[in-house]
Amino acid sequence: MTTIISNSVLSATIHHKGAELISLKTAETNKEYIWEGKPEHWVKHSPILFPIVGTLKNNSYQYNGEHYSLPRHGFARDMIFELISTTKVEAVFLLKSNKTTMELYPFDFELQITYTLQNSEVKVTYKVCNNSTEAMYYSIGGHPAFALPDHFENYSLGFEVNEELTSYQLKNDLLSEKTVAIALENNLLPLTYSLFETDALIFKELQSTQIQLLENGSPIVNFKFRDFPNFGIWTKINAPFICLEPWAGYSDVTHASGNIVEKEGIQSIDGFTFKEYSFSIEIL
Repeated sequence: MTTIISNSVLSATIHHKGAELISLKTAETNKEYIWEGKPEHWVKHSPILFPIVGTLKNNSYQYNGEHYSLPRHGFARDMIFELISTTKVEAVFLLKSNKTTMELYPFDFELQITYTLQNSEVKVTYKVCNNSTEAMYYSIGGHPAFALPDHFENYSLGFEVNEELTSYQLKNDLLSEKTVAIALENNLLPLTYSLFETDALIFKELQSTQIQLLENGSPIVNFKFRDFPNFGIWTKINAPFICLEPWAGYSDVTHASGNIVEKEGIQSIDGFTFKEYSFSIEIL
């Protein structure tokens, strides 16, 4: 099942499985900006990463002396969300903890995802609620994939700040201590598949809080992610898309203890409170 919201500039289609944005088109030209999910490359479009981002060491963790298992990027992206509110330009989806989730993740949570259209922009808001008395530990992130219909090398990323990037390399899907320095060229990172030969670019911190996607030197998307402390950029070799991934958390480090309370990059919420994280996609 899908829900469509639209205004005079954009239309967005959200699948109830994972509350996933599967289409973002302009009204005037019907141009698609979200990757279509062809199985020969990658079947997802813009999945939610919760209650972890990336991979846990041995795909497991401990909490209060008990052992649990979680798959890469958690379970929310594969679960059916309830549509709890909708207008022409906004849709709100809800996932609540249940017997299935409690076996994997022993916290009483609610996760709301809100999509709001305003002019040429869609804002995506994650609201993480802790419905218990004890602190809740989690990570959360977005994974939108943008369609690149032209040659991959004709695209570049324009960073808000002309900074030197430090990317942490993965070893067996875990963050190693090995880093690669990436120098921008006048704020620009030209896209080449060689950047992704060892998997994603992973940044524990960035000075920039927005990144533009450029096609043949012209900006086509402005991606804003001020609420997220970490960031990933990813594609598959020879795939015609690029993922811009705002994260609050990341994969376990290679020397992780396995205790979720000690997990590097983990987020926490006190009992009966909530946190919100937003990013937005502006079509230029």
